Amino acid sequence: FGQKVVLITGCSSGIGLRIAVTLARDEKKRYHVIATMRDLKKKDKLVEAAGDAYGKTLMLLPLDVCSDESVRQCIDNVKDRHIDILINNAGVGLLGPLESISIEEMKRVFETNFFGVVRMIKEVMPDMKKRRSGHIVVMSSVMGLQGVVFNDVYTASKFAMEGFCESMAVQLMKFNIRLSMIEPGPVHTEFETKMMEDVAKMEYPGADADTVRYFKDVYLPSSIDIFEAMGQTPEDIANCTKKVIESNSPRFRNLTNSLYTPIVALKYADETGGLSVNTFYNLLFNFGPLMHITMSILKCLTCSCLRRRTISPN
Repeated sequence: FGQKVVLITGCSSGIGLRIAVTLARDEKKRYHVIATMRDLKKKDKLVEAAGDAYGKTLMLLPLDVCSDESVRQCIDNVKDRHIDILINNAGVGLLGPLESISIEEMKRVFETNFFGVVRMIKEVMPDMKKRRSGHIVVMSSVMGLQGVVFNDVYTASKFAMEGFCESMAVQLMKFNIRLSMIEPGPVHTEFETKMMEDVAKMEYPGADADTVRYFKDVYLPSSIDIFEAMGQTPEDIANCTKKVIESNSPRFRNLTNSLYTPIVALKYADETGGLSVNTFYNLLFNFGPLMHITMSILKCLTCSCLRRRTISPN
């Protein structure tokens, strides 16, 4: 067969589900997909989307990336522990004024978004090193490159991941193992929609009235604008991911949304950080209505020079 074994974390919905289905339904049947999720009771949506690929090119395993034991057991259940491509997709979000978020909640985000990925890499890396082959893909975010107000802890977890992978990539290269980051901007998933609805209704004990107002009346509406103007679909991200794993020389960083290239460029244009901090401040607090118009213009202005620097889903 020569099928590549692909293990994907966080497949019960959204991006993970879409990547699993896209690879399992590959026309040339190049992939044997092991789709994992914490709770197999949530498998119905995936099984339905996979259709006749389920049981043939797609199988399911339970996996909780926050547990050493669960990670070990999952990989032990793979034939010869052989994984060609590991796609780390499991992740959780956290949004809101810092004062109202407990340290425990923050640790939970890091436990999944950072240590969860580290656990997976530690578990599959020795075998990949022995074989001198493999590809590790990490679902990062534009927020791993640029901080976003009121996403402080989520951003921090993605920055940690980016730094970890940047360091690992050098060592892995010596063993002929590739490491790629996928960096989406906003993606329309149930996860995002539900989070936006929930945070708008919540109380924020511990945060002062001004901060809560900035969050609910300034940040959230502009965030929804951005989502509507710039949002991609889980299918887009799955197609980008497929391109990355099929490339002969995959890039280390893969922004999926060319509209974000200028935002990341601000950071490199001024290493003191002043330019990006001030730009975001002005966009949010001084040019709110302008932001709305800018989003509409940006939709029309995705020029080819920006597209070249991203991996496009089409």
